[in-house]
Amino acid sequence: MPRAAATPDPAAPPLTGVPAAFDHPGDRAQFRRAAHQPGVELYRAHIVRHAFEPHTHEAFGLGAIESGVERFRYRGAEHLAPPGSLVTMNPDELHTGRAETEGGWRYRMAYIDPDVAARVTGETGWWFAAAVGRDAAGAQRVTALLDTLWHASEPLAFDSALFALLGEFRRHAGVPRPAAAEGAPRFAPVIDYLHANLSRRLTLDELAAVAGLSPFHFLRSFQAHHHATPQQMLMALRLYEAKRLLAAGVAPAQVALAAGLTDQAHLTRAFSRRYGVTPSRYQKQVRG
Repeated sequence: MPRAAATPDPAAPPLTGVPAAFDHPGDRAQFRRAAHQPGVELYRAHIVRHAFEPHTHEAFGLGAIESGVERFRYRGAEHLAPPGSLVTMNPDELHTGRAETEGGWRYRMAYIDPDVAARVTGETGWWFAAAVGRDAAGAQRVTALLDTLWHASEPLAFDSALFALLGEFRRHAGVPRPAAAEGAPRFAPVIDYLHANLSRRLTLDELAAVAGLSPFHFLRSFQAHHHATPQQMLMALRLYEAKRLLAAGVAPAQVALAAGLTDQAHLTRAFSRRYGVTPSRYQKQVRG
């Protein structure tokens, strides 16, 4: 079957020579950023066959399902998001994603850094207890606002729509962020250590020593607390760092090295599996 490319962003330069991201011709994904609000990233996609591997955006993931049904794993549980539902994900939470229906699912998302959300709303401590909310009317309004953000050509129009979008999600963010679980203080230094050593080859013994546990006790406890293995967390952090560097204009080959990936081909495979577009295409879309 021929490989299908992600749909080019009309605001970006021609994407000649960019390898395709998907195996199925029905899969499409696009990213976009506004130059004046770097803490906001917009995403829209139609996914039929692609299965997103565990990844994180380190931002609130707020969006709506337009058609089809998505299945994703988030915070240790499986979730279904049908048409007319809102998706609300908290920062730093690993998740997956795949189609539950034969025709795939179509959706839009905004990934908003917590400090941006706090600056726009004047509130801190937002936290979403539920990953999926059934709200057909709200989903329609959110989809329209995300479309307005996508096409906004003036900063004032963008910021006004961003304010309205966060207003739509305000009533779903009524649960304050829960107190840190018992294992959080023990594993926080491990996460910091992973961040500081993304380009190194790490061992289980090394990470367990940071946590002050025996290797497999650490592995079991880390998995129970984060709903992911240390290796899955490391790869998610590596790919998020790669995403940040690509958005800053760093060449993909340099990004691969800085993020601890074997080479540019490894970066392309790993990035596409988590974000649905190739590194080169993503860089052209968000910098276009």
